[in-house]
This record gives sequence, structure tokens and C-alpha cells, in this order.
Amino acid sequence: MNRPVRESVPSLLLLALRGYAIGSADLVPGVSGGTVALVSGIYPRLVSAIYAGARSAGRALRGDFTGARRAAGQVDWWFLAPVVAGAALAVLSLARVVEDLLRDHPVRMASVFFGLIAGSVWVAWRIVREPGVGHGVVAGLVGIASFILFGLRSSVIADPAWYVFVGAGALAICAFILPGVSGSFMLLAIGMYQHVLAIVNDARLGHLAAFAIGAAVGLGLFSRFLQRLLARHHDLVVAAMIGLMLGSFRILWPWPAGLGDETGSGATTLGPPGPDLAVPVGLAAVAALVVVGFSAWVHRRAG
Repeated sequence: MNRPVRESVPSLLLLALRGYAIGSADLVPGVSGGTVALVSGIYPRLVSAIYAGARSAGRALRGDFTGARRAAGQVDWWFLAPVVAGAALAVLSLARVVEDLLRDHPVRMASVFFGLIAGSVWVAWRIVREPGVGHGVVAGLVGIASFILFGLRSSVIADPAWYVFVGAGALAICAFILPGVSGSFMLLAIGMYQHVLAIVNDARLGHLAAFAIGAAVGLGLFSRFLQRLLARHHDLVVAAMIGLMLGSFRILWPWPAGLGDETGSGATTLGPPGPDLAVPVGLAAVAALVVVGFSAWVHRRAG
């Protein structure tokens, strides 16, 4: 493994901005930070950096501190640190804002996110190196399965214990790097979304620490698994990720049915479009174009 190369100041700022976008996306049920990483062109590097960090942490836990220091020297910190810092800043600064927007403008917010994912599906398909019918079949089957699974939800857990936050952190962080699966929706599905927002907004340090411990363990284990899959079956993995994105449209449908006041992002029972159709459709179209344009700009800079 090559030693990480030092980034320039503009590159660090751009990485932090990408991290901020990733963290912002993971606050929204149905939108995945992994999708943002994929569209912005940093996904393989992000998975590799996280995997290298997990190897270092694993050796430290086994008592091999010399090996842990050596492995830590191979971590791409010049990349990982600004991305993680940007994501953390987004969570801390936007948690209450996103909560208010989803409550006050659910249909229009969901329309924007619907468009973002639609654009991301197109971008992700271009990442498949040798696309074929089989990849389309995989994407379709995963899309159908995830569409069904994303319809399953749990009621809110009453007064969860600290170890529940550990488990929630481990589950949600996997979605942080997996396109098409929203960490926020995973929390919503197990009845922990409101509780996690509350501990962030109220700065409940004990529960935040429990959530962070679970996230660290889950990220270490899942990044290793994902790194191996991408190395051996890149195109099939990307096709499956596209399927997960397609399935997530169920969560982002702006007009759910039969859920009372629950509309917009995060609801999973589909209903017919409402009377105010032009604005949501326009917002979705603009959001999709923004994603496609941003991806093209990133690839021009990389090329």
C-alpha cells in the first residue's frame, strides 16, 4: 500500500465540503450519505480509507500497538480527516434545521430528495465498468426486494437503554457508506430516529458516546466486508447498490397514504399525487439535473 499523499488546501476544503454533503444526506430518512460519496467520485477512496482505519483500530484492540501505529501510518488521513470533519459538522449544525424542514415542508423536501436519488441512479449506472443484462437484472431484483423491505417499520421505542443506542449506531453507520440505504431511515425503521435526533440536539453525551461506540464497531466490520466485495465483484456490487437506490424511492415518495399527518420523506405507504403537483415535480427535476451536473463537473476535474 502506498503512503498517503498530502493534499493541497483547496483539495482539503473540497473534501470537507463533500463530507458536509454526506453528513447532510444521512440526516434525511431515505437519502444515503454513501450515495453522495458515489456521485461525488470519492466512494472507492472512502471505503479504502475507512477499511485501513478499521485495520489499525482492530490491531490496537488486540494489543498489537506497534502494528496499530504502522497500520495507522497507511491510513489516508489527508483524505479521511476532512471528509469525517465535514460530515460531523453537518450533523451538528443541521440536525435541528432538517428536522424543522421535514416537519414544515414534507412534500417539497421529499420531492427534492426524490430527484437527487433519480439523478444518482443515472450516475451510478455509468460507474459500472462493463454493463450488461445481468447487471440490470441484479439491480431490478434488489430494487424490488428493498422496495418491499423498506415498507417495514417499527413503532418508536420508549425510553431506550444505552445498549440500544450502541446497536442503533452499528446499524446506521453501515448505511453511511452504502449507497441507497439511508442511515436515518434505518433508525426510523427500528424506532430510534427521534431518539438519536434528540441526543444530538440536547447534547446528551452518555448516549452520544454509546451511539459512537456502536458506529465505530459497525463501520470497522462492514468496511472490511465491503472492501473485499468491491475488489472482487465491482460491477455486481454497484448494480446491487443501484437496486437499493431504486428501492429507496418508496421512502421518498412525497404523497404517502393512510398515515395521517405523516407526509414526505420517511413514510412508506404510497398514495396518489396531491393537487400541488407542478412545484414538487419541478423541484425533483432540478435536483436530478444538479446531481448529474455535479457528477460531470467532478469527473472533468478528475480527468
